[in-house]
Amino acid sequence: MADLQDDLHTRTGAGGLDDLPVPPTAQAFPPEPYAPVSDPDDEPLARAHAVLAAHPVADGYSGLPRTLKHLPWYDLELGESAVDTDLPRLREGRVGALFWSLHLPEAVDGDRAVGATLEQLDLVKTVVRAHPDGLRLAYDAGQAIDARNCGRVAVLPGPAGAAALGDCLGILRSLHALGLRVLTLSGASWASEEGLTRFGEEVVREMNRLGVLADLSGACADTIRRTFAISKAPALCTRSAARALRPHPANLPDDLLVELGAAGGLCMVPLTAAQTGPTVRDVADHLDHVRTVAGPQSVGLSGTYDAGTAHPLELGDASCYPRLIAELLRRGWDESDVALLTWGNVQRVLRGAAFTARAAQLRREPSTATIAELDG
Repeated sequence: MADLQDDLHTRTGAGGLDDLPVPPTAQAFPPEPYAPVSDPDDEPLARAHAVLAAHPVADGYSGLPRTLKHLPWYDLELGESAVDTDLPRLREGRVGALFWSLHLPEAVDGDRAVGATLEQLDLVKTVVRAHPDGLRLAYDAGQAIDARNCGRVAVLPGPAGAAALGDCLGILRSLHALGLRVLTLSGASWASEEGLTRFGEEVVREMNRLGVLADLSGACADTIRRTFAISKAPALCTRSAARALRPHPANLPDDLLVELGAAGGLCMVPLTAAQTGPTVRDVADHLDHVRTVAGPQSVGLSGTYDAGTAHPLELGDASCYPRLIAELLRRGWDESDVALLTWGNVQRVLRGAAFTARAAQLRREPSTATIAELDG
């Protein structure tokens, strides 16, 4: 994660900032002192429920909006057998926050991608409005905590695909105003297998100014490293496990996990059989590995439910998180590390993005750069 003072005394323009008073340098947000909430003599599953009652799961990726779009009728409050995620199962699984994916089918691009993303954002708001006793929109860490304290599940819109921008920073600002909080940096001409172009770098800077988090799952190594170098806010990998344990293309090799930890980023391990393996123990192996390599403040959870993927045994839907946490406690995880995994690390990243945005907005006007000017 780059330092906020890197762009001092540069002109406002592509890649530049205003010559304004320097805000405090961005700092990592350390967790508060931890007070144990479970009895070490209890069974692991009972301890898991106690820990999750105090530190619920912030789930990094849910495909629910796109799935609901194809259902003629649904009621998430009563329970919905056609999906993996409904409110009874979210409550049973002790889920406190969800990132709702706005990803589109790969064939959708250009102007169609912009319009389809707007439709999905509208659907997210419609679904939340239809379930006021269970869901609440949240756009930052404080709102997520407020939703949890009111007994609601916080819904954070994103990630969306890079194609949703239509190669226009004005559209990025409009999507942010409508609630988008995470953007995946892959699948666009400016964020391809060749890495970030000059326009792609400007997109990252504008995301920093707005408070939109970068999702690097599926991005090439050059894009990941360049984002770490220029971003002043922490980045996410919303669906990445350890390639050392399972050679899936979306999983991260150890060298990138080390760099992600050093940059203050967050690797959210998906509960999918393809990426982590067929059992709850396989998922726990990935969590162990990421925690060891990247650090306990850089590992999170990503259910990836309702995204068309198969899930490990015992982790078939959103109610199953206590089983995974019980497995980690059996392995000797400290409660404090479990609390970071489930809730604390996502809070840190959200606070980091908000801090960076407040500082950047003092020193940088909205960028007017275009892809034609920067990439030719």
